[in-house]
Amino acid sequence: MRDVQPLHRAADVPEVLSETQPPAESPRGASLSRARGRVREGASIPPARLDRRTVQRLKRGHIPIEARLDLHGMTQAEAHEALARFIARSHASGLRAVIVITGKSGVLHSAVPRWLEEGENRAHILGSSRAEAQHGGEGALYLLLRRQR
Repeated sequence: MRDVQPLHRAADVPEVLSETQPPAESPRGASLSRARGRVREGASIPPARLDRRTVQRLKRGHIPIEARLDLHGMTQAEAHEALARFIARSHASGLRAVIVITGKSGVLHSAVPRWLEEGENRAHILGSSRAEAQHGGEGALYLLLRRQR
């Protein structure tokens, strides 16, 4: 251990743009400016991933799952409409934590995270994360809804 040299990470950290600098132009657009600490105006910001502590609180039952939507057996169009109605109704009812069951593979498994980023859905969702094994694991998503104002 005497020979070990500490890594100097200062050179590896990307430079953060100040508010006065114009956003970087690039073919990748908003993703590059978001990586550097800025988001272009009008860019879509997906719901945040839930932090580990919140997921643990959901798993242990400290934050109760108040509603559940199972999308099994639905077509993509039916599932999309059902998800939007479920999120809007849950938010309007003042629910905080809900779970959406998508299945472990297939079209809905990959489509639901994209649908969560859409306008009204995104406005109601504070964060999302894959569920723990006891709640469906890779086949389900926890959604933490924003509080009503």
